[in-house]
Amino acid sequence: MLHSTSVRVAARAFATPSVPHLRTIARRALSSRAIYPSARPPLRVSSRGGNSIPRRWATSTTPHSTPTDPAEVEAMQCLEQGTQKLEEGDVQAAKELYKRSVEIKRNASSLFNLGVTHYHLKEFDDAIAAWKESIALQPTSADAHTNLASAYIISPVSRPDLALHHLHIAAKLSPEDPEIAFNLAAVLEATGQLEEALEYYKRSKESGVDRAAMHIRNVSAKILGKQMQAAEAEGKSKKSDS
Repeated sequence: MLHSTSVRVAARAFATPSVPHLRTIARRALSSRAIYPSARPPLRVSSRGGNSIPRRWATSTTPHSTPTDPAEVEAMQCLEQGTQKLEEGDVQAAKELYKRSVEIKRNASSLFNLGVTHYHLKEFDDAIAAWKESIALQPTSADAHTNLASAYIISPVSRPDLALHHLHIAAKLSPEDPEIAFNLAAVLEATGQLEEALEYYKRSKESGVDRAAMHIRNVSAKILGKQMQAAEAEGKSKKSDS
């Protein structure tokens, strides 16, 4: 997976948030990898069929590729060249090639990968726009919803409400994906929704994300602390009434 530089979410929105994984288009099925708070976000994209399959780089394969369509062939070539530039670490050149692919023939894959390059260049508004359009064309892509959530969290004007919206959609589309469950739990915890966060951390741990155990303990302690504070406040209230 391609990694970006370390990122920091605005303190006003989160205390110790997790930035969801980015994903790139799959060339072949690979096992998923979970992300944890303070980790660097790798790329994530949708697969040809709309399923969530993590992959390090993008592919030129699109849902409706036809060798007899010259525009489609040229768009695929640009997409493949953009992938090569990503592999070489030239994100700016990859972006220009993906933009050209989108200009020739707009599809969910090219828009998705264009969003990936915008994200790594910290052009978060452009990344959000590209991923929103990609989702409009392929609404069942859990990867696109996951990436969009990441952009909403890390953008200068953080929108945890929108991040949660898209992570909930991603979790429904890929309920067996442990890293989506972990990311959703982390944002829920950061926004104070502890009971639901605990539920998703447990799902993540059950599916193999070992570090979720630490967060389960932390969130459980927070919930207990809140319960104790509530009980103490209730006790004081009863004493004052008597």
